[in-house]
Amino acid sequence: MALSATLHKVRLNISDLHRHYYQEHSLTVAQHPSETNTRLMVRLLAFIRHADPDLSFTKGLSTDDEPELWLKSPDGRILSWIELGEPSVKRIKQALSRAEQVLVYSYGGRSAELWWEKHKSELTALPRLAIYHLTEPQPAALAALCQRSIDLFATLQETDLQLTDGEHSLDLQLEKWR
Repeated sequence: MALSATLHKVRLNISDLHRHYYQEHSLTVAQHPSETNTRLMVRLLAFIRHADPDLSFTKGLSTDDEPELWLKSPDGRILSWIELGEPSVKRIKQALSRAEQVLVYSYGGRSAELWWEKHKSELTALPRLAIYHLTEPQPAALAALCQRSIDLFATLQETDLQLTDGEHSLDLQLEKWR
């Protein structure tokens, strides 16, 4: 018997001071049975940072030929392809062949740093690629905000992000690796 996804009802109130984007989003986000709360919340973080009415979650872990999120133009072009974790260089190159820009959100400790050091020279040579890293202990603090019903207020200024759920407040800083 296969496990089913856990559905999360998410309400995001986003104030992006850099892009002058001020919107509320009501989302239903499926958490794959093998997906951790940390990974789910990093997906939400990526959505918050690139929020747009046309930004959408994909099948994610369920398919190999789609990213976690993508922004498509009305004519079907992929404007932004957003990956999480430590994708292979081959996967990033394939994404660059399909999308106008590729964004990677890496998180965690030593394995992410080793991935970056191993592929840094090859990745820095690629065009239209941005890589952001969420250092420890920020991913665990972000995961602590995960509930079945999530109501977050997000204020963004460049790579700094403040999240609050009314009870807890979290200040996150992303390192831009590329």
